[in-house]
Amino acid sequence: MELDQRVIEGYLARLTGQEVRVENLHQLGGEATGAAALKAFGYGRPLCIDFRVNDELRRVVLRQVNRNGFGHERDADRIAEVWLNFGTFNRMVRHVPAVDMVGVTHNGQLESLGHVQDLLLLTDYAPGTPYAEDLLRIRNSGVCGELDIRRAQALAGFLAELHAVAHDDPLLWRRRLRDLVGDGEGIMGLADSYPADFALATSDDLRMIEEAANRWRWRLKPLWHRLRQVHGDFHPFNILFSESNTFYLLDRSRGEWGEPADDVSCLAINYLFFSLQRYDELAGPFAELYNAFWERYLSGRTDPELPGVIQPWFAWRALVLASPQWYPTLRVGARHKLLTFAQRVLDEEEFQWHAINQYLTR
Repeated sequence: MELDQRVIEGYLARLTGQEVRVENLHQLGGEATGAAALKAFGYGRPLCIDFRVNDELRRVVLRQVNRNGFGHERDADRIAEVWLNFGTFNRMVRHVPAVDMVGVTHNGQLESLGHVQDLLLLTDYAPGTPYAEDLLRIRNSGVCGELDIRRAQALAGFLAELHAVAHDDPLLWRRRLRDLVGDGEGIMGLADSYPADFALATSDDLRMIEEAANRWRWRLKPLWHRLRQVHGDFHPFNILFSESNTFYLLDRSRGEWGEPADDVSCLAINYLFFSLQRYDELAGPFAELYNAFWERYLSGRTDPELPGVIQPWFAWRALVLASPQWYPTLRVGARHKLLTFAQRVLDEEEFQWHAINQYLTR
């Protein structure tokens, strides 16, 4: 990030509604001044600004949150930190007040965001029907057609191409593994959402899943070469088919880069999920879809490590689908098998995708 004195003066003039003259710029806690202080700010050093408005000399400090491996690996993390600080600094006595929340535009200008109360996202509209509707139809009829097979193959082919794009970022790889286990939407967050008196998953059961998943995190940490372009929430309610094999995706909500096993497990387990509601195992048309999906993905992308890394991702998705909060009407038998699957798969060195039913019983 590069700033110059004119940009800062323009921003302060808009903020105060008065003519402003910057008299001094220096690095807070350092010796750099003027242009050197501006350069230091680009490297994350706070910038102390002395400016005059209406013959009054004022001093403010402009700060940014640096990227690091302590929860600030993504731009969204750093922005969230600024949002949190602006909302809380002024609610504590003796704390240095926050004056404004400042945005940096694409052309390097500074814009005041202190008046912003919330952020909303505006997207285009995509026509289509959730892929989950296809799976519900197949569940109810017990029949899938050629189009259903082609759609499963199209989704697998898309993922194979998506996952071909690699990204070199060990910090972000470790962050994605940490989120898998400890995030509010990850394994620990899901475990916390289960009722304390839930007979199918006791506190001990959930704790053991958490502990096993964390062991997997340590096992996978050195494999940062696996970081790839991902969707991050590739389930049937986030996939819209408009006609034939044309589809659109919703809610890429966990960032641009991650583990390919995340996407693969997310869709693959849904074939099992819908099949359990009719057959109590992966069978019939859902076995056809599941096999078509796996075969197309593996033919489109060589990944010999996948069977040895997918286990914690499967366990996480199983906790979602077995959740009484997310799926309150799911039959007890199906819920029990999903929870058994989560426990069993974490104990496996190599996931045997063609024999998934073996993980449904102890």
